[in-house]
Amino acid sequence: MSSAIAAFCPGHISGYFKRVMGRDAATTGSVGAGLVITEGVLARVKPAERTSIRVCKRSPSGALSEISRESTLLTSVLDDLSITASVTTECRLPIGAGFGLSAASLLATITALNQLFNLGMNDLEITMKAHETEIAHRTGLGDVAACCGGGFVVRKIAGIAAPVKRYFNFSEPVYAISFGPIHTPTVLSSPKQMDRIGAAFPDAEPKNIEKFFECSRAFAVNSGLLTPQVKKVLCQCDEFGIPSSMTILGDGVFAYGNGAKRVLTQFGSTYEMYVAMQGVQIVERPL
Repeated sequence: MSSAIAAFCPGHISGYFKRVMGRDAATTGSVGAGLVITEGVLARVKPAERTSIRVCKRSPSGALSEISRESTLLTSVLDDLSITASVTTECRLPIGAGFGLSAASLLATITALNQLFNLGMNDLEITMKAHETEIAHRTGLGDVAACCGGGFVVRKIAGIAAPVKRYFNFSEPVYAISFGPIHTPTVLSSPKQMDRIGAAFPDAEPKNIEKFFECSRAFAVNSGLLTPQVKKVLCQCDEFGIPSSMTILGDGVFAYGNGAKRVLTQFGSTYEMYVAMQGVQIVERPL
């Protein structure tokens, strides 16, 4: 058995979504569209006699700080796989702010565990385990399906094995600003909120970035998720013709193009990223 393995999974910014209840966890999820981003979660795993988990955040200066010593999602996975391990996850983006980091954390960790413990899981089995965990804990619906590959993603059928359309012709940066988290389980467990979200789902299928942001903006407004501070930022983006919308589900804004940084920095610290070209991958192996 190897001494340590690390895997990285990109995050996902959802522009809009609609929940779809299937016959089981594998067919339950969502349809919608979003951007798989180059920022995400790095998971480093090592064998251990007792399981330990560290959730860390890396600052813009590069300093690493521990923000938690527990993760219900990762503990659940380790228990299901009957594995004890030391797991450390690391990210630069804020957690719970609409960047798909719970899905990225699950995919990166399970991918690393699979390699470390020679579990023999194929890609579909890894993504299925991550997706089922998200569904069970109501932390996401379609992020796993998006994060397992890169690109601008359009999902017309729910479920982890459903086909996903991915577009990769986007070279300009994506900028984001976050004002804080929105508690995803609370939204996903509210029938009233989910009914309004379902009614706001756009009929069009975007095939370019402009149409994607147009659909995403209409969804943010009509779903009732838009917050006053997000609305203020979006209005400023509109003045400068910057494609932008709300990070779903998070109290923040993401915008596309080189001109976006100048607008978003007026409201606070910004995060720069790009549309990812690939999904989860092993990035560190023992010497």
